[in-house]
Amino acid sequence: MEKGSRKRLAVLVGCNYPNTSYELHGCINDVLAMRESLVNRLGFDPTHIQLLIDDHHDQYGISSVIMPTGENIKKALETMIGEAQPGDILFFHYSGHGTRIPSMKPGKPFRCDEAIVPCDFNLITDVDFRHLVNMLPKGASFTILSDSCHSGGLIDKEKEQIGPTSFSSSSSTTESDKNGPKSLSFRPKIIPFQSILQHFISSTNINTFDIGTHLLETFGANASLKFRLHLFDLEILEPRLKSDDGGILLSGCQADETSADMSPNMEGGKAYGAFSNAVEMVLKAKSGQRLSNRELVMEARKVLKAQGLTQQHPCLYCRDENVDAAFLGLEKN
Repeated sequence: MEKGSRKRLAVLVGCNYPNTSYELHGCINDVLAMRESLVNRLGFDPTHIQLLIDDHHDQYGISSVIMPTGENIKKALETMIGEAQPGDILFFHYSGHGTRIPSMKPGKPFRCDEAIVPCDFNLITDVDFRHLVNMLPKGASFTILSDSCHSGGLIDKEKEQIGPTSFSSSSSTTESDKNGPKSLSFRPKIIPFQSILQHFISSTNINTFDIGTHLLETFGANASLKFRLHLFDLEILEPRLKSDDGGILLSGCQADETSADMSPNMEGGKAYGAFSNAVEMVLKAKSGQRLSNRELVMEARKVLKAQGLTQQHPCLYCRDENVDAAFLGLEKN
């Protein structure tokens, strides 16, 4: 049974991209582990947790699957927000590939914006997440935990609290850091923008380097708001009053970094996302204790550093009042 009178609702998305050149191995494991933690440690009702994964092999013990397409993910999030009441706690855990999109804003040719890559490549962008946060009823919170590359800043215009400009341990990477832990092999959870563009050029037969044209041709009204709205309309998607911004982003890395998908070099070892696993380790170590958003991110950084993953720095974005608020509102078990 859920703790207290507030509802806790969750959407969990794991994309392994099976049988593709972009295949990952730990993302579904990540969200299955999170589902268990939400129920057993954080007081979520299992009927209030929706799971979207792109594989239903028997090894996962799942018979039916909602595919994590861009449309299905946004529909699940919009439904969750539509069911929320003031004070409710909403959670979205994404484990999969991320990417960076060249900015469409005039005069900013070197700026990039962040996006996640659903299984059908229908990108969900920072603008979409800002729009979702703005839809929250007053007093509700929406925590996003994104274990993906370039995930820092995934909620457009959300305030950085722990990140490249607010924490001294930044993204310097030594030659030894790049190798990661010796007992594990890993793959960055990124599909480069140029690869996504070439995918759509091949599928649409439209010879343009404008990704928006390809996404609108392929997905129509289900494409990201970033490509459906005029630039003037995008500027309207500002955060609500600071005291009423319920968005909280825990990102697996900074906007210019990659997140790791780990594969143990031993038979029977279980693959996992480095950030998701670090969060699970912290939740287990702090079980029954109050854990703030700040503490969770800082402890996850320590875990990754101890594992040799010093090229990856989790970040926190939210309004000031939520920095030291309890993660997912759980004060104590």
